[in-house]
Amino acid sequence: MKKLTALLLALALTLSLTACGAPAAQSTQTPAPTPASDPTAAPTPEPTKAPEPDPDVITYPVTVTDQLGRDVVIEAQPERLVSGYYISTSLLIALGLEDKLVGVEAKAASRNIYQLSAPEIIDLPSVGTAKEFDLEGCAALEPDLVILPAKLKDVIPSLEELGIAAIAVNPEDEALLEEAVAILGEATNTVAQAQALLAFHNEQLSALTKDLAGLEAPTVYLASNSALLSCAGPEMYQNDLIEQAGGANAAADITDDYWADVSYEQILAWDPDYIILAADAEYTVESVLEDENLQDCAAVKNGSVFQFPNDVEAWDSPVPSAILGSMWLASILHPEYGASNWQDAVTEYYQTFYGFDAVVGAAAGAEG
Repeated sequence: MKKLTALLLALALTLSLTACGAPAAQSTQTPAPTPASDPTAAPTPEPTKAPEPDPDVITYPVTVTDQLGRDVVIEAQPERLVSGYYISTSLLIALGLEDKLVGVEAKAASRNIYQLSAPEIIDLPSVGTAKEFDLEGCAALEPDLVILPAKLKDVIPSLEELGIAAIAVNPEDEALLEEAVAILGEATNTVAQAQALLAFHNEQLSALTKDLAGLEAPTVYLASNSALLSCAGPEMYQNDLIEQAGGANAAADITDDYWADVSYEQILAWDPDYIILAADAEYTVESVLEDENLQDCAAVKNGSVFQFPNDVEAWDSPVPSAILGSMWLASILHPEYGASNWQDAVTEYYQTFYGFDAVVGAAAGAEG
């Protein structure tokens, strides 16, 4: 009996130890089956990307900085424009905005470029001149935007008081002319046209610079439209025109920033190789050649007196087409440059930006 009891106790102890040392049972989970894809189900749409903004399209309101350094806010795309300045009017036509003009500068009928490209603007109301602006007349036209020369800056506060946005332009050198084009392109939502205009200018200037590289620069006396004894100094746009044409301004040491009055003695001291008259000069090539005070001047002795052509517009002023003036003058100062270069450019320019065929005689300057 004792042996049986001991045997049972030993067996129970063995079973207990075995149970204590056994590893814990591991729980296993069967993953849920992945549902089969439905070939007829619509695909998950890709996130919609916002369209890239068009750099050539202006979103209003827009703020532009004019050439007086003023920040001008234009609330909406201008539909009624007033230009109190010949150069800005010509530029607005080149940008394709002639139909939005409601007022222009005085004496519009005297501008050949208007007659040829936008005759309808000739009869628009006049807002005065670059010296005397008609504020009341301008306000009566209810313009959205007024473009003025910088010299009329005193008028701008009055326009602002009337709630009329005004931009001042001052294209008195090459860089400022290009800047004026860009400013008006942005202000009027014509960026693409402004860029095309600048591209034409820069392409022609680059070609001209290349063609004239290495040539000697003759001296040029560029006289104003009012008098022979009035000339362009280095601070004026005309100085850039001379240099682009491969010349050197005889009046480069003048400190005036506008047309400077000089004497016959000064012209003789400079002794320029060429005398060039403004396109709308009130005197003639013949009168200069016959002037007894200039018979010892190299330009007069050699018959090298010319006048800018004025068949279409005055290329000797900072108009959008002024590069054509540099090209014409280059053909005078450097006959090897040839007339065909600037004549081809004239045709392309006026057909592209003004919509008409321009005819400018090759000898327009030489014959006065």
